[in-house]
Amino acid sequence: MRGGWVALIGGGPGPSDLITLRGLRLLRRADVVVVDRLAPRDLLDELAPAVEVVDAGKAPHGHNLTQEQINDLIVDRARRGLGVVRLKGGDPFVFGRGGEEALACAAAGVPCEVVPGVTSAVAVPALAGIPITHRGVTQDVAIVSGHIDPSHPGSTADWDALATGPGTLVVLMGVAALSMISAELIKRGRSPETPTAVIQDGGTPAERLVTGTLAEIADLAQAAGVSSPAVIVIGDVVGLRDSLRLGRIFGSDEPPQTR
Repeated sequence: MRGGWVALIGGGPGPSDLITLRGLRLLRRADVVVVDRLAPRDLLDELAPAVEVVDAGKAPHGHNLTQEQINDLIVDRARRGLGVVRLKGGDPFVFGRGGEEALACAAAGVPCEVVPGVTSAVAVPALAGIPITHRGVTQDVAIVSGHIDPSHPGSTADWDALATGPGTLVVLMGVAALSMISAELIKRGRSPETPTAVIQDGGTPAERLVTGTLAEIADLAQAAGVSSPAVIVIGDVVGLRDSLRLGRIFGSDEPPQTR
């Protein structure tokens, strides 16, 4: 029996054509695929019928499997000599718990590879026409989880530094706490007039974009019915969107025509 293995694959920000070529090749070799909610699930339609597909869920406040169960599952299948793909949204090592799964494989002596993905922290703003850095505007960017609000004792982020820093702040998993996040940033020194964007379902046909100042963005997002998954971008780069006027030259499924 050939040796089993685990590949932690970042599926990118949503559209299936933004997964890396290496990620796609390994996915096509898998015997088992453990997939997250935000992974590019339409790629599962291309798998052979014999491939075991396990839905890990990972919805806010509700998982089909706990992280410990996922760790045990991927190790168990690899020990049986199977090729296991752990398909995630974004990048496995950007708030994706890929490190925990890699540690579980290392402790079990299971060969493990990480295939980086296009993180939504960069891709979603870019697809919406917002560069997170821009010469003459900012050279700094910070990416932070908004899963725990800034005032909570369990928050390990340095919100004072994030509030007073000159750069772009990208917040993932922060829609539910947006009101608290914006209030805390203003309280700690960030200008209430800072341009801010909230992008829901970025890069997909369901994409929704709300822009405004930091002081008003929570109310605007709530009025627009914005929900998870969404990326929050705070900084002067948001103001570049109207000038850049970016868009899709070809549809996501339409290749460029050549003559």
